[in-house]
Amino acid sequence: MLDNEAFGSFVFYSTLLIIKMYIVAIITGQVRLRKKAFANPEDAMRHGGITFAREDPDVERCRRAHHNDMENIFPFLFLGAVYSMTEPTLLIARTHFQVFFLGRVVHTVAYLLALKAPTRSLAYIIAQVPCFSMAVQVLIAVASYQ
Repeated sequence: MLDNEAFGSFVFYSTLLIIKMYIVAIITGQVRLRKKAFANPEDAMRHGGITFAREDPDVERCRRAHHNDMENIFPFLFLGAVYSMTEPTLLIARTHFQVFFLGRVVHTVAYLLALKAPTRSLAYIIAQVPCFSMAVQVLIAVASYQ
């Protein structure tokens, strides 16, 4: 499968995206510890008492960033894999994957650092363009089978 250079590029950027998601999860845990805001009473008891089983705006921001990643990266994983099988031009495929990756990185940074609007929205839109493009190209490639 890695003989398909487009698929190899997809695997590379997908792996970077998964690592980025792990980093956001680690950041969320670190913010929970620093702010003493734990989701579960047993965790709060271990770190100071039941009063620390509470929500915190900074923790919730991290959680929303992670949730947004799942809403967007998981569909990309499907679209990119299928798109790679349609034998796209390597340069165009790589550009799709790079734009999505960079858009998601900027989106995450904007989310976690609460950057001024519309930074996060623009990053979201920019990352959606290659996904929409891949979806259309996949549909065109398989339309004859329907």
